[in-house]
Amino acid sequence: MTGSERRDQIRALLSTSDRAISATILAHKFGVSRQTIVGDISLLRARGLTVVATLHGYELEANDQPSAIIVCRHFPSDAAEEMQRVIQAGGAIKDVEIEHPLYGQLRGSLEVRTAADVNLFMGRLKHQQGHLLSELTDGVHTHTVTYQTPDQLAAIKQTLRDAGYLYEN
Repeated sequence: MTGSERRDQIRALLSTSDRAISATILAHKFGVSRQTIVGDISLLRARGLTVVATLHGYELEANDQPSAIIVCRHFPSDAAEEMQRVIQAGGAIKDVEIEHPLYGQLRGSLEVRTAADVNLFMGRLKHQQGHLLSELTDGVHTHTVTYQTPDQLAAIKQTLRDAGYLYEN
């Protein structure tokens, strides 16, 4: 099978799947390395396919929900609570972005939709001894959040405001 044929099959799998598919699963299916799949995904994105990397694997981006960008500021120790507040208010967190003085905008895909996703993210952060992007900007960062209704967006903002995480200066 050629790389082009493999990418066509990956596109078809992502189009029909109702859940995320990991690079490891795709690598086993096609008998290639995980890194080859990562490269295939990059090529598919370069050709305009909106593939997002979630905590559970790759999926096609769903553009059917309204979204908003909110600005937050908090200490790293507050990250889990910040994410839980968004989830509990009915939202999901698509990404995190900072404005870095040297590199400009730096964005990380999160795709955090459930309390379990928050726990998984925080567990991976601890296990990998990672750092949050917001640590580079004194805690200031933005999130793209999705929601179902305007009332949910208002609730998301209010719960973050109540915790002192919504940056409104």
